[in-house]
Amino acid sequence: MIEILTSSLMNSVQDLGRPGFLDQGIGRGGAMDRPAVRIANLLLGNEEGAAALEVAIFPFRLKFTEPANFSVTGANCPVMLNGELLPPWFAGTAMAGDELRLDPPSEGLRAYIALAGGIDLPQVLGSRATDLKSVFGGLEGRALMRGDRLATSSPNERNMPSPGHGADPYYFRECLGGSRGGEALTLRVMPGAEFDAFTDAAREAFFSTDYMVSADNNRQGMRLEGPVLTLTSKLELLSHGIMPGTIQVPPSGAPVIQLAEANTCGGYPKFAHVIEPDLWKLAQAPSGSTMRFIRIDRDAAIDAIRAEELKLRRLKNLMPVVAVRKAG
Repeated sequence: MIEILTSSLMNSVQDLGRPGFLDQGIGRGGAMDRPAVRIANLLLGNEEGAAALEVAIFPFRLKFTEPANFSVTGANCPVMLNGELLPPWFAGTAMAGDELRLDPPSEGLRAYIALAGGIDLPQVLGSRATDLKSVFGGLEGRALMRGDRLATSSPNERNMPSPGHGADPYYFRECLGGSRGGEALTLRVMPGAEFDAFTDAAREAFFSTDYMVSADNNRQGMRLEGPVLTLTSKLELLSHGIMPGTIQVPPSGAPVIQLAEANTCGGYPKFAHVIEPDLWKLAQAPSGSTMRFIRIDRDAAIDAIRAEELKLRRLKNLMPVVAVRKAG
């Protein structure tokens, strides 16, 4: 059991979401940075989809009301247990009365706290994820508040590694998130259904110019600032299915990337799609950070997915012998 001491409107319980309900108007949702949640759970011997805490507003504080193993991954933020600084992407043990504190990150935007056994809340459509847009799942469909108390399921003792270890985040990703004035993030995309309906100049500009993340972004979508994308002629479309990673272009010409709580359908032209292995970069990119896009084909996208899964499998299968480094 844990008790939330400080929180804010964007902190919530998340897991890997609820795929399979798009035809009913229910998006996948779940954690914005899916690999970070999976790794946090793997460090504890949990199922990869166990419910954890997504922290996007800092400082964040919680108190352990009983002994528990925990892990923290995601953004590069100071993590302290009773005031003692812990290593990044670390799994440790807390005793009853201990306080865990996460301060604002120096790199990235969202951190994830997993607990051995996973957070125990009722499943809604097969998931414990909070859908903040539709107000269901998680804890009463809302963000975490001061005074909330959350229980955990019983951990699988046979699969639970000894505490006091971590994983090297730079083994899994080249950075922990975009930052103001830093090098632009690189995102791999595949052309969308209406890609050829845009002008040659628009396609050239999209792949040759850096875009900036505007302040207009949340768990649903991210608006970009940069070259306007223009159609060759006016295009009228019926609403059609969209997914996290879909880059739509409204009449303003400013690209909008759909994120975890993306709408299930929309009528704006689809310019491109960010591939699944790069969606975590969007989750960790704060307003003002820059990104550039490179075009890849289907085979390259499949290779990227396989490469990411291979790293996660190594962490799961080789821990703690190879993939996990001892703290200290």
